[in-house]
Amino acid sequence: MNPLKRVFGNFFSAGLFISFLLFFKSVSGQYDFSETDRLLKNHQHLLGNDVVTLVYKDGKIIFSKEQGRFKNNTEIPVASCSKWLTAAMVMTFVDEGKLSLDDSIGKFLPVFTRYGKGDIKIRNCLSHTTGLESGAMNLFSILREYRKRQLMDSLGEVVNGFAKNKKRIAEPGTEFRYSNIGLNIAGHILEVISGKKFEVLFQERIAIPLDMGHTSFTQGRGLPDPSGSAFSTANDYMHFLIMILQKGVYNGKRILSEKSVNQMQKPQISLGMVKYAPSPAEGYVYALGEWVEETDKNGNSEVVASPGLFGTWPLVDNCHQYACIFLIQSILSRKQRDVYVEIKKSIDQQILSSCTSSDRKGL
Repeated sequence: MNPLKRVFGNFFSAGLFISFLLFFKSVSGQYDFSETDRLLKNHQHLLGNDVVTLVYKDGKIIFSKEQGRFKNNTEIPVASCSKWLTAAMVMTFVDEGKLSLDDSIGKFLPVFTRYGKGDIKIRNCLSHTTGLESGAMNLFSILREYRKRQLMDSLGEVVNGFAKNKKRIAEPGTEFRYSNIGLNIAGHILEVISGKKFEVLFQERIAIPLDMGHTSFTQGRGLPDPSGSAFSTANDYMHFLIMILQKGVYNGKRILSEKSVNQMQKPQISLGMVKYAPSPAEGYVYALGEWVEETDKNGNSEVVASPGLFGTWPLVDNCHQYACIFLIQSILSRKQRDVYVEIKKSIDQQILSSCTSSDRKGL
């Protein structure tokens, strides 16, 4: 008898053999990220020169690279990566029974009922399916909205303006238009429920429990934009990704229930519902506060992400069981998205798993 088979017996069945290799690889440190490193070097200019890349798996950072001026603790605006943070904060209220995803916003904000929009649900707010008008998002439109916000006194004033001024152009839940409207509405509802400001809630419920000491939506000044005003670092945001990867647990503390993490990752739209999506996300569907990059053959989310206009791209791969963030400050383009996809493939190739390309759907 083959001596290995005599020692290990049935251990070398297909499934157990993969498990053995996964264990061996993790304890022996035999990851070879030379191709990942090469791709990051070759595309550094396209990514904006200043780039931090972190990959986390099995309780540790298995790849870390700093390029240009940026370090792991460099604090920069992360734009729409903010949406994932806000959605998670909403889910803490769901976990406490203070809110349901299927509550209508008119229950908390009567001004929307007064203008015939009170039947929009919290779920619609987190999935960009409110049915309210919104234009294409770009640097100019965001700067224009930012200047308007500087003339306002509160997040509530911003949201009340949506009720009064945003036309209803579709029934809630029927069309997808990516915008900064829904997450702002949801963020203000949390203020109404709790009697606390959005930034205070974020620090209490997300930042402090996750040791995100360099992450804030206000930077100590101005109004928060739950859709896009967060500043963070690669290290800080990775703490959040670790919590998502670990189904709501970080450093032994439960931040979200596993049910809430799973709800956040459940696709809420079909591609046929998309009326507007930024070009780097075209072809992806949306869940709650996050895009779905890849699904299994049954349509279940396997890779989820929340990229921002300024280029930062955080993601969690549930099948390969790792989290990754590319932290940059350069206007996100379709070319950059293609580079991220290529780099991710190089990471996947170093992490053995039961994932196979024939089972997965994505770009």
